[in-house]
Amino acid sequence: MRHGNAGRKFDRNTSSRRAMLRNLTANLILHERIETTDAKAKELRRVAERLITKARRLGQVAYTPQKDLSPADRARRLAAARLIAAYIPRFGVRVETGGATTRIDLVEKVLLDLAKRYADRPGGYTRIVKFGPRRGDNAPISLIELVEQAEAGEAEEPKKKPAAQARSKGAKTATAAAPKEAAKVE
Repeated sequence: MRHGNAGRKFDRNTSSRRAMLRNLTANLILHERIETTDAKAKELRRVAERLITKARRLGQVAYTPQKDLSPADRARRLAAARLIAAYIPRFGVRVETGGATTRIDLVEKVLLDLAKRYADRPGGYTRIVKFGPRRGDNAPISLIELVEQAEAGEAEEPKKKPAAQARSKGAKTATAAAPKEAAKVE
């Protein structure tokens, strides 16, 4: 029985499994969106969110320039950077359009960009979108991506759609919905 044994094995030994998750995490941080199997995406979510949380818990120390930090804050940031660097490779290479390659410091990206982007978010930094089975081996494929801050604008749109549908169904539902909306405004 597997009581207390969290995590998936992926039919690999420990070193292969850890290497796979490290590379997947590095690619997720580098590209901010990758396509993989459902099981790997679910396991990757655990790893990636823990790394981002380490950086986010530093607060403004994570993205303040080094020269503006006190010695204690520099030590906290260095300790967090070493914990992150112990898990993911330091640099990643992204191929831009036209074949040009860009070398990106992944640890600094987590500390500067992602910690600042998710400063007010208490978790849930990734989203998994299921695509369906892969053509060759029928494995369930999904897209895992880092959630953007632009979600606030997207969240308002679905609220407007039901009201528009209610108006198109009939005049009675439109007149019934109008006083509720007016009450919310006052």
